[in-house]
Amino acid sequence: MKRIKDLMTEKVAYVSPETTVTEAAQLMQKHNVGVLPVCEGQNVVGIVTDRDIVVRNIAHQQDPNMTPVRNVMSTNVESVTPDTSLNQAAEIMAEKQVRRLPVMENNQLVGIVSLGDLATQAKYDVELARTLGEISVPSRPRRM
Repeated sequence: MKRIKDLMTEKVAYVSPETTVTEAAQLMQKHNVGVLPVCEGQNVVGIVTDRDIVVRNIAHQQDPNMTPVRNVMSTNVESVTPDTSLNQAAEIMAEKQVRRLPVMENNQLVGIVSLGDLATQAKYDVELARTLGEISVPSRPRRM
């Protein structure tokens, strides 16, 4: 049975809560990612996505050069360990409606796993494929 350690991305770029939104966006661009864990020391205290930046900062016309990531990040971050099964990770993603999970070992960030990482294995595992189908429950756009 494959585990998260078999698929996760290691050497994850991250930011601190005091990093500006502009700096976070530039780091996302540099590493071609849409998410960054937010860490205080070794602790993951949040996660910031490209969508968070747009919806919680730019749309409110806040200056991204002056706004700290702390103001736009999501908190209560779910995480997994390197030994978590792919099915367990998929179940967490489905339950929490998230597409990425930080991978923690001994209270340290050691990687990140995404919906896409799990999807590459779904063709080999019917149960995993079924669980992944529950992750992206579409939301209805607000009417104009």
